[in-house]
Amino acid sequence: MAGSGGVAAPILVVMRFCVSVLGVVALTGSARADDEVEPPPVEIHGFVSQGLLKSTDNNFLADSERGSFEFSEFGINFSRALTEQLRVGMQLFARDLGPVGNYSAKIDWAYLDYRYRDWLGFRAGRIKLPFGLYNEISDIDAAHPFALLPQSVYPTNNRDFLLAQTGVELYGFKRFEESGALEYRLYGGTIFLDTSATPMTGPFVLQRLSIPYVVGGRIAYETPLEGLRVAASVQRLRLETDFLDNRDPMMPGKMLSADIPATLTTFSAEYNHEDIWFAAEYSRWYTDVETDDPLFEQPQSVSVRGYAFAAYRVRPWLMPGAYYAVMYPQLDGRDKQSGKQHDAAGTVRLDINSNWILKLELHHMRGTAGLSTNLNPGETLDTLDNRWLLFVAKTTVFF
Repeated sequence: MAGSGGVAAPILVVMRFCVSVLGVVALTGSARADDEVEPPPVEIHGFVSQGLLKSTDNNFLADSERGSFEFSEFGINFSRALTEQLRVGMQLFARDLGPVGNYSAKIDWAYLDYRYRDWLGFRAGRIKLPFGLYNEISDIDAAHPFALLPQSVYPTNNRDFLLAQTGVELYGFKRFEESGALEYRLYGGTIFLDTSATPMTGPFVLQRLSIPYVVGGRIAYETPLEGLRVAASVQRLRLETDFLDNRDPMMPGKMLSADIPATLTTFSAEYNHEDIWFAAEYSRWYTDVETDDPLFEQPQSVSVRGYAFAAYRVRPWLMPGAYYAVMYPQLDGRDKQSGKQHDAAGTVRLDINSNWILKLELHHMRGTAGLSTNLNPGETLDTLDNRWLLFVAKTTVFF
């Protein structure tokens, strides 16, 4: 892993600190003779998921054309309220998604959370990014009806990139008597990446990828209409890369560097009340490519992404749902099949019991923008099948 020392150091420090705090408080809390109240126990939760991916054409996320069980997730988390205002927590996570993960365990998130008032709190550590409505719960299978959240806004293969940042966050919540409530979150830090999980395709071979900074925030408004909220998210980050340029067969292996500043915005609306759930999000991602090679220099590109979904709980154990998602990686290239992906999905969620769920999902795909040539060797995105089906099954046990 490139930069593994940089990744390990801050995460291990946070992990050791969290574990030591949990342990010390557990030992000393019970030993205080003058304490009248039993200290709260450490909360432990976890999940195990196993899925199946099967597509009629094209490999998506894994070797799905043959059918793949390389769609597994495992997680266990610990948290404890040290005082009424201070909380500590962490999660260990491993997954296998095609070529990504291979069951390598890592610290998914780890934080210290101090809430001074409802309207002002502070977090430090590896913290989930408040991007869109569902980024923070994308790994909580019981919290939403879909086996795959809309990939245009929540791409599963970029989970390590989009889930969390290492840094600090300010947050708060304020309820007004008759005009709803307002929540805000502001953050800044960096994102550590495994370059083996983010390969470049074609004539370029990635050597280094780092994100020296990420800053952003989200503001959400709960309207007076119960269940209706709207939100806006913005995120600014910079990617720094080194890669081998093999475009010239006479001079392969030329080292190039590129900096990619990016701004990601999302506008969201959700209605979730009683048994009805509607949501829609619209996202625009702006990126530049800055390099010394004039042939590789690119003007700012705009990626447009969005979806709308509906779900209805027919019975306590049965929730069908559907969504339509679109993605255009570059607006000026959306006329090609490689420049777009339309995803019409239908799902059924079955709550077998309070700790076990099963999801069955069918996607009708048009376009190939979300596919990888690494998983489809010998093909380009424009030569892959334009229309194809994807079946997803996923079962999760959690506690």
